[in-house]
Amino acid sequence: MKKPQLKYIELKTGYEHNGPAWIAYVEFSKSGKTIYFNGMALHGNGHGICSDIVSRDIYWISGIKKNGEDRHWLGKGGIQIDKKAIDEYLTVAGLQMLDPKKYTVVDIQPTDKSKFIDIENSKLYSEKKIDKYDDLVGLTKPELERVILELENKESRTNPNNGLKFYSIKKQEAKKLLKNLMENELK
Repeated sequence: MKKPQLKYIELKTGYEHNGPAWIAYVEFSKSGKTIYFNGMALHGNGHGICSDIVSRDIYWISGIKKNGEDRHWLGKGGIQIDKKAIDEYLTVAGLQMLDPKKYTVVDIQPTDKSKFIDIENSKLYSEKKIDKYDDLVGLTKPELERVILELENKESRTNPNNGLKFYSIKKQEAKKLLKNLMENELK
């Protein structure tokens, strides 16, 4: 297992190059393909484009630039830096101190990796209970139909290496619930 590493993380979903950004230590899964950061599990190849396995938001993850210019050259906005990472960042970037106009110091807590084990290890055709999809429970027939359409749309736009399995499994669970609702209506 890789030791924690200092990385630049930027939210891409809903933003161009101006998303919220952080410089912090991240932890890796045994395979190195999932990064744990700030209460999230970001799946991909351990760098580059990764997706949050719960929200499906897309993040960019890269190493720290030696020139201190971590944000894309078209990007704007401040960068949050974990207070535990400041010393190493200053050394790597060759800086004497942080520019308060560019950086905000924050305290990022370690991620509880155990809450992601079920999601990361689920099989595509799992017969497990849907407790990890609590947001589906209690939905009406029209609501479930809408969720299924949204998930099918997300499936069609998702890279197979970056979250397709999550959408497929959740869509299957939503279809099971919809089927059960329809069967109960017939009784």
